[in-house]
Amino acid sequence: MSVTGTQLDWGGMAPFLLLTATALGTLLLDLFLSPRHRVRLAYLGLTGLLITMALLVHGFGGQERVVAEMLIVDDFSRFFHLVFLLIAALTILVSVKSVEQEGTHQGEYYTLVLFATLGMMVMASAADLIMVFLGLEALSIPLYILSGFLRGDVRSNESALKYLLLGAFASAFLLYGIAFLYGAVGSTRLKSIAAHLGHGAAWENPLVFLGVGLLLVGLAFKVAAVPFHMWLPDVYEGAPTPVTAFMIAGTKAAAFSALLRVFGTALSPLPPEWIPPLWVVALLTMGVGNIAALTQQSIKRMLAYSSIAHAGYLLVAVVAGTSRGFSSILFYLVVYAFMNLGAFAVIIALARQGEESPTLSSYAGLGFRHPVLAFSMAVFMFSLAGLPPTGGFMGKFYIFSAAVEADYVGLVIIAVVCSLISVFFYLRVVVVMYMEEPREGHSSPVLSPAILVTLFLATAAILQLGLLPAGVWDLAVRSVQSFWG
Repeated sequence: MSVTGTQLDWGGMAPFLLLTATALGTLLLDLFLSPRHRVRLAYLGLTGLLITMALLVHGFGGQERVVAEMLIVDDFSRFFHLVFLLIAALTILVSVKSVEQEGTHQGEYYTLVLFATLGMMVMASAADLIMVFLGLEALSIPLYILSGFLRGDVRSNESALKYLLLGAFASAFLLYGIAFLYGAVGSTRLKSIAAHLGHGAAWENPLVFLGVGLLLVGLAFKVAAVPFHMWLPDVYEGAPTPVTAFMIAGTKAAAFSALLRVFGTALSPLPPEWIPPLWVVALLTMGVGNIAALTQQSIKRMLAYSSIAHAGYLLVAVVAGTSRGFSSILFYLVVYAFMNLGAFAVIIALARQGEESPTLSSYAGLGFRHPVLAFSMAVFMFSLAGLPPTGGFMGKFYIFSAAVEADYVGLVIIAVVCSLISVFFYLRVVVVMYMEEPREGHSSPVLSPAILVTLFLATAAILQLGLLPAGVWDLAVRSVQSFWG
């Protein structure tokens, strides 16, 4: 037991408590700093994130259950916690310049990023459907506010309102699914649900079908799977660019952590009749995301549709339903975080004040104006397209090979075709950067140290994961084995 009387397992709770203390400390310190010294809040947030990461790395190999065993801290959750903390750290780095330029409330901004990260960690560690929901809300509520953080920008306000309404809609589906499953099983614990559903007769109960279906619909909203993707392009385009970077990497990783936890435990005895609908959803998500991205002129909107397509690739591994498939998702989400946050760092570096949705023409001649930015952006585009020798290529290789091993060759062929379609709009950015003349009024940007650090880390990580992927892949395999079966 993790909770006995008034005693608490401080070792298991330490990462959650430290991140909470960092968020509250950031908010409190904001009261005592003058505006020109508030950049120190970013350094405080980064320090808390790095210390929390060190705690998690030190704890690998153990398993702890906390909060009356409603949260489990194992290698699977630690892997995702490190990914979330990394995303938060890179988000803070790319936000420093834009937050200062826009004159937004820095204390509240960094605090909301940290609390959203805490919600992600709860989702990955959830051993109970109630904790999945609480983690989801702890993630979503800060993101609703962050989406509308530019209060004088109508597009930002519209983004926040759409996200709030559709996010509440998705939460309702999830809650109804939990309620139906509780009515059928008598428990919301993932292990208890798995034990009950392991009996074939359990699936004859219509409450089980309704509960599982609504639960999957709620999670499909969060991963932006087709046909539950309509909210994503408008929300991502209207939100402040650093917030979009945080959402595009963090929200997807958190949603898939919950999806894998639920699939790997509560729904592990899922009947084969459920696989064809998941197969179709994966196909539609890949196809719609890539085809819609072909016609976009806004870089942010193109990357938003691209994120839908990448959710489809990840769902291919979910359909495979094997330990190798789950491991490939963990590996791919690491690569996905670096390539998207790196691409958004370039967008932030090039954006002029007040410009939240740069078009493709903004990148004309970037290879001549700023070779460092152009090279980094080219690496990110190659990785998103899945071209060697980048991490994106290895990520897709692991996903597709896992699906082939599970005898889903047809789905893999469709995924490869969709990936080939994506090469067009990713390489279009590279062509514009290197093959077109610079436009008038587009001066060379001056990069802040934080942006330079982000670009270096993201570019180096993508190339390293493409050339030497074994270290992260082995860690992903061990992390999945910590809860598989």
